[in-house]
Amino acid sequence: MGRYFGTDGIRGKAELFKKDFLAGIVDGLVDGHTEKKVLIGGDTRESTEWILKDLADALETFGVAYGNCGVLSTPAINYAFYQLGFDYAIDVTASHNPYSDNGIKIFERGEKSGIKLRVEKRGIIEEKLTEVDADKIYELEKATINADLHEKVLDNYVQHLKNYVGEIDFSIIKIGVDCANGATSVVGGKIFEMFGADVATINDDAEYGQKINREAGSTHIEGLQKLVTERQLDCGVAFDGDGDRCLMVDENGGVVDGDQILAILTEKLGLKKAVSTVAANQGLAIWAEEYGVKLYTSDVGDQNVFLMMEKEGAMIGGEQSGHIILPGEAMGDGILTGLMVMKTLAESKKKLSELANVVKKFPQVAVNIPAKVEQKQKFKENNFVEKFQAKYQSELEEVRGKLLLRPSGTEELIRIMVWGEELSKIEILANKIAEELKGELE
Repeated sequence: MGRYFGTDGIRGKAELFKKDFLAGIVDGLVDGHTEKKVLIGGDTRESTEWILKDLADALETFGVAYGNCGVLSTPAINYAFYQLGFDYAIDVTASHNPYSDNGIKIFERGEKSGIKLRVEKRGIIEEKLTEVDADKIYELEKATINADLHEKVLDNYVQHLKNYVGEIDFSIIKIGVDCANGATSVVGGKIFEMFGADVATINDDAEYGQKINREAGSTHIEGLQKLVTERQLDCGVAFDGDGDRCLMVDENGGVVDGDQILAILTEKLGLKKAVSTVAANQGLAIWAEEYGVKLYTSDVGDQNVFLMMEKEGAMIGGEQSGHIILPGEAMGDGILTGLMVMKTLAESKKKLSELANVVKKFPQVAVNIPAKVEQKQKFKENNFVEKFQAKYQSELEEVRGKLLLRPSGTEELIRIMVWGEELSKIEILANKIAEELKGELE
């Protein structure tokens, strides 16, 4: 990670993305190659509206041709920019973060699809951002503008979903859809209806504002659980703010996370290699061993999952948080993931709880402690991961457990996760580690 780029682009308080900062991003991205074409779009947070406007101004300043697709999910933007011949896509979103934050995700052309911006190009942008001058006056260059590509990009993406899922009838399924008042609100519930499902949709406000992720979506799944159980639906799907991941709810209101979805779809597709992350539940590893799947482990982050998939020749990978990268895809797509699970339900005639039960999950406890940039740096420099792993190894072994300590790449937090057979013991252990780590970082 650099000064600005984290595990998923650039993210921070919305005020970070001033006009000069956006100009620096564009300057570094095109790096003198003003013949490049850029597609821009974003999620529904209030700051996205003005950031997109200022980003358009910056592109015009450097004479870069661009199109604006407005509010659309990250996967839709990533898929369409490649298909429509753009060189880059700039997605204005802070994903699951609160509305007061925002961010920039940038995609470039890979061999077969759009991929997240390579390290070398991120380095050039970082350099440009260190040279940003708020008082600099840029001369406006000529730029080709296609201001509104929303419908074209949306149609392109919906057709991709239909082609990928294929002919299937969801008419026997009743599903709840929670769009988090985010980017999937544009199409989230409608796409399931296109396949014939009986759909109840909540939190689908696609207007710019302050509602995104607020007591909604995959980070606040309680509303969907209530919807599914009260209306006696077969299942529910919840997206995050930009729609690149999803979690699900079974017919009993139980949460089905990314580890379980990864197992369900790996079995469905008959694959024998898969990639998860160091944050995966231990039950996933046990499932893989029993089912005969070679399970590779990457660092946290869907880009790390994708790179491991490429390295090991795995066609599927995912994170517990709900990023599932399906065969032929370069990133997680919450809507596509939900559709593929629905296809599995329709064809198997099984309940979601039955499908998810292939992963016997160990209890796990997550504790987040606040940590500013300098505290995160202290955490890394003092090898706290190795120190705490060694100190608590015997206690972890007593509960067949494991410990994960990592600084968040998108928030001012250090995350502590403990797995083990006995919930009460790992709760005590996780809180003890958190208190000790707080003291070390003061």
